[in-house]
Amino acid sequence: MKHTIPFILSLFLFLLSIQLIPSHAFDSIFSFGDSYTDTGNLNVLAKKLKSSPMPSDNLPYGQTFFRRPSHRFSDGRLIVDFFAEEFGLPYLKPYLGKNGSFRQGANFAVEGATALDPTFFKEHNLTSYEDPLSTSLSSQLQWFKELKPSLCQTTKECRDYFSRSLFIVGHIEGRDYVLVPSSKLPMMVSYAAKIIQIIAGIIKELLDQGAQTVVVPGNMLIGCLPAKLDVFDLYAYDKSSYDPKTGCIERYNTLSRHHNYLLLKAVKELRVNYPQAKIIYADFYEPVLNFVRFPQRYGFISKPLVVCCGKGGKYNYSLIETCSSPNVTVCKNPSTYLNWDGLRLTEAAYRYIANSWLKGPYADPPIVDAHKN
Repeated sequence: MKHTIPFILSLFLFLLSIQLIPSHAFDSIFSFGDSYTDTGNLNVLAKKLKSSPMPSDNLPYGQTFFRRPSHRFSDGRLIVDFFAEEFGLPYLKPYLGKNGSFRQGANFAVEGATALDPTFFKEHNLTSYEDPLSTSLSSQLQWFKELKPSLCQTTKECRDYFSRSLFIVGHIEGRDYVLVPSSKLPMMVSYAAKIIQIIAGIIKELLDQGAQTVVVPGNMLIGCLPAKLDVFDLYAYDKSSYDPKTGCIERYNTLSRHHNYLLLKAVKELRVNYPQAKIIYADFYEPVLNFVRFPQRYGFISKPLVVCCGKGGKYNYSLIETCSSPNVTVCKNPSTYLNWDGLRLTEAAYRYIANSWLKGPYADPPIVDAHKN
């Protein structure tokens, strides 16, 4: 009996230590997207162009977790950061920084990136938006191909390596829709299929390279973005334009739902063609809808459309004086806010969404379960 107790104690401590060690389900993470995922690529591009500093180069961006500007468009960590923590990997470095080894992953996402090529918007007279930096999804895929020779050499080596990697394709399409004026919205509904075609094409190329686990986030509620609401209000639309349950612009949320329907359909088709892969549809719409409809359940303030870092107006947002501008105030506790700067979310919101994609219920299948199976 005297020897049994130490043995049981040792066994207990051993089992406990296993639980405390982060899951190393993946050896690396590769991310494509926009400001919801960007960890510094826009900052690198801005320096190359010798343009004025980006908002994320200054506090209060990064204040909650990093205690310094982290070149992320939030007060703290992004969804991809929580993924890295879950799998015991370092936070993703921006690919354009060309800083050190990318064996454990790279981030190709850039703030403002679109799925559609910028020339598409001009050709169809949708907006005057230009992308002199070439940051669209197709450009990000090209960067990935440029990086590939430094990661693996032979086809077999690459397939083995990428089979142990987690790929995230999105959030990417938000700006494609946000750029479009309300008057052109019906036109964009018909173009949603083209956006999905591009996203599906990128996923297919990654799968052909050997990717086995790909996370594909859907579109969030565009009509609930304070920046969009603020501009929309200026045109004094009647009350029927707003969802009475959320206060969001219904026509934009209808577009988001249409996009997600098409995206999920494309994901299901890819699953049929690549049965060996785990192609995970990550729902961005439902968790954010719950945040807006029932904010206090998640610890958010009762007015979830109000911005934490902003200035003036119904939504505490100004198109001219945005977050990090002089005289712009920051809420005392960002963890009680859903929206950080009018366009992006707070770390608190990202944490919940990340966990709901890792372990459910807002991912099909949950990322952790997908790896186990």
